[in-house]
Amino acid sequence: MATLGLPRVDIEFRARASALIEGGAAGVVAVVLTDNALSGSAVKAQALGGPEDVPGLGLADAGADALGLVYAGAPAKVVLVTRPTDAEDYAGVFEELERLRFNILVFPGIAPGDVGDAVTWVKDAYENKEKKMLAVLPNADAADHPAIVNFATSGIVAAEGPNYTAAGYAPRIAGIIAGKDLSEGVTYQPLPEVAQVPGLSRAEADALIAAGKLVLYHDGEKAKIARGVTSFVTTTESRGDDYKKIKIVRILNQVYDDIKKTLEDSYIGKINNTYVNKLLIATAVNNYYETLERGGVLNAGMNACEIDVAEQRAYLKTIMDPAAVAAMTEQQVKEADTRDKVFLASTLRPLDSIEDIKLVVNL
Repeated sequence: MATLGLPRVDIEFRARASALIEGGAAGVVAVVLTDNALSGSAVKAQALGGPEDVPGLGLADAGADALGLVYAGAPAKVVLVTRPTDAEDYAGVFEELERLRFNILVFPGIAPGDVGDAVTWVKDAYENKEKKMLAVLPNADAADHPAIVNFATSGIVAAEGPNYTAAGYAPRIAGIIAGKDLSEGVTYQPLPEVAQVPGLSRAEADALIAAGKLVLYHDGEKAKIARGVTSFVTTTESRGDDYKKIKIVRILNQVYDDIKKTLEDSYIGKINNTYVNKLLIATAVNNYYETLERGGVLNAGMNACEIDVAEQRAYLKTIMDPAAVAAMTEQQVKEADTRDKVFLASTLRPLDSIEDIKLVVNL
């Protein structure tokens, strides 16, 4: 007789967590290029097998160079989206992006006048269409959003080859972010191919970073990313300083995607909505968290999922006598029939990397 255990959703969660840790959770980069070689007269998307595919695409030099910069960061996968050179805007691209799965988005060489449209779409997709991503955009100064990395260094002098504007070098930043393990940040990531960047004093760099700008900094020996920040600067009650960090946002995005996909694939429409099954969902999520804790992605002992009693009680008052619901104990609320609704609450504490060190030397 076979040994029974938790439903398949728990196995799926554990598998996702293990893959996330063992594979480093290297991201999928969507690269949007304006080039007729592949698009012809319409927007087209295709997954690339690796950097070896680039020469055969027949792209213009700028497009091929952009893909080379992305691959230099060792992402897990690259999805190429091309649009015609006579396209008036990015509307067709945005429609295509809604159908694709990716973690990082970049528009190499995007014109300054189109950055605002990209910012608007990314914000809407992140907030309203469940597209959890990081978009690297050049000089997106008004973005102020955790889904957007405002890359703000131009005048980049390469050790070899062409020099770069912010729009031209953004693919390199996107590739670096995508290729990092979730246990690593991008702060002080060295850029050996960069010979020179515009000089910044420490005070100037601090001011730019505080304004939500990702900039490059030369320490006298090498160029590097000054700090791995998103464009988010205006904190709210629901979004604090954590959302200013690329590393933290990547973890939150990945956890969201993993949980959402696993519940959709293994639970929604497949399991009866009983109290026991609600507990099994919470247990499966907690096992996922524990695996990430052991892998150094989440802070140990600070992550938990459970039935949201307050939300469940509020819902019950809409389908039952409110006075009767108010008189119910917490356990009775947990066990009550909530029809097709499941209310869960979770705490989550991603691990940040060391970035600020204070050393006091006493003599």
